[in-house]
Amino acid sequence: MSRRRKYAVPGAAQGMQTLKAEVMKREGYQVDPNRPDNVKFEVAKELGIPLKPQGNGQLTTEDAGHIGGKIGGSMVKELIRMAQDQLSKGGANT
Repeated sequence: MSRRRKYAVPGAAQGMQTLKAEVMKREGYQVDPNRPDNVKFEVAKELGIPLKPQGNGQLTTEDAGHIGGKIGGSMVKELIRMAQDQLSKGGANT
């Protein structure tokens, strides 16, 4: 069952998907820009976790966390890098 995320900024969903695709490509994963969520299968395979398109009831919370953590952690690092870059250029609104 997939979750529907509700972003604080309306219209941010597409930008977040684009960011995910770009970040995971830089991490060395093959990402379909039209379906960036599918990178989770490649990450799971690399980690040795048997993730399937449906029916993952046997998946432990720990395994799911490893998959999501790899993707989310990479995205957070990139967002921090982007914010630091913007701050260093004096682009922050204070």
